[in-house]
Formats: sequence, C-alpha cells, structure tokens
Amino acid sequence: MTKTLERNRIKMYRVSPEFYEAMAAMQNAVAKDIDPDLAELIKIRASQLNHCAYCIDMHTHDARKRGMNEQKLTLLPAWEEAGDFYTEREQAALALTEAITELTGPGHVCDEVYDRAAAVFSERELGQVIAMAIAINAWNRIGVATRLSPPRR
Repeated sequence: MTKTLERNRIKMYRVSPEFYEAMAAMQNAVAKDIDPDLAELIKIRASQLNHCAYCIDMHTHDARKRGMNEQKLTLLPAWEEAGDFYTEREQAALALTEAITELTGPGHVCDEVYDRAAAVFSERELGQVIAMAIAINAWNRIGVATRLSPPRR
C-alpha cells in the first residue's frame, strides 16, 4: 500500500466563499421538517460509506451532544443486522441514504428501497430525507477532496 504524503490542501470556505455559503444555505434548508436525530443518523451513515473522517467525527459528536443513544451510534455500520434496534423510519431512511450514496451496481435507487421509505414518511418528510442524504454526500466530497481531518479532542 502506498503511503500518502501529508500536505496542505485548499480551504473551500476561503477559496470559494460563494459556493461554501450556498452549501451552508442548502444545509439549513434540508434541516427543516426533519427529526434532528434522524438527520444525524443519515449524516453519519453516509459519511461512514464515503470515508469522510471529518464528517463522521463532527456528526457523532453532535449526536452525542443531543443525547443520542451510544449503542445506536456504535451499531450504525451494522444497522441492518441490529434487528429492531432502529425504528422502521430510521431503517427506511438508512436504506435510502445508502442507496443514494452508493450509486454503483444498478446505478439507481431501486423501487423497493424508495417504496419502503415512501410508506413511512409523508411526501415532505421523504423529500427532506432525500435532500439530507444528497447534502451530506456533497459535504463528504468536500471533506474527502480537501482531506479535512477531525480536530483532536
């Protein structure tokens, strides 16, 4: 395995402030009308799949500050195997988030995953779950491309 040399990369907020402001405005819009704990699960799971250490750290830290169950955070990479530990809505949102994040294989979100989410969310909620997954994927791409690293706590 090739060792990657550490080097400084650009800071998007500094070099592309208009883009960064637009991303922040998008994040505020997608946070409306979505349960904050569900939003954190979506953000953490997509970040895990995208290997964005910065976002994983930030959103697990935020979830803990909100009082989210530690076991729920620990089991998140294996949520499907955790049985009914996650609610029906959480499971549907996580499945949809994974499908949106991993557009390989069939190259689309299959009807089964979409229909599962549509059965437990209102249209508005479903739109916000989709939007949240899209937004965190965009943030993950920024974090990975610029090699953001989590702060030492």
